[in-house]
Order: sequence, then structure tokens, then C-alpha cells
Amino acid sequence: MKGSLMRVLMLKQKMMVAVALSLTAGCAVQPTGPGDAADQPGNVPEAVIAMAAPDQNVATARLVPEDGCYWYEHSGPVETTLLPLRTANGNRICTPRET
Repeated sequence: MKGSLMRVLMLKQKMMVAVALSLTAGCAVQPTGPGDAADQPGNVPEAVIAMAAPDQNVATARLVPEDGCYWYEHSGPVETTLLPLRTANGNRICTPRET
């Protein structure tokens, strides 16, 4: 009886871990695929570089077509993450939206 209960609890724990991993797998910002030159790292207009606040790696910045904003690669202690490129006031740097 006790061994059967332990097996059930272990199976339940493994299933919970599998569900948690599958739910969080799509949460990371994915880099854009090959596209036009604006999507490639480092192809940022001088005006955008001038607006960007210091301490952001504008050499890795790129325009993300899905939201029309510039993002840069932040290299943290564990992983590299795309973060929105911001002005000194904290505003995101984006292209004008078409109406």
C-alpha cells in the first residue's frame, strides 16, 4: 500500500513538472528570422542611436517587425535576452505606426 502511494505521488510530481515546462517553453522572446536589413543586428539609423540611453548595446540593436520597435541584446550572467531599446526618459524607441 505504502509503495503504491509513493509511485502515485512520484508520477503526479513528474506530470506537474512536465506541464510546467511545456507552459513556460514559449515565454521567451524569440529572435527574428532572416528578413530585410533592418531586422539584422547593428543596422540601426544614426538618429535612433542618438536617442538611445547609455548602457544599452546599440551594436546589437535591431528593428523587430512584429511590434515596430528596436530591441538590443542584453548579456546577463546566465543568458542573453532581447530588451527594448529606450531613450534616456525610459520611452521605447519605435518606428511610426502606419494608419
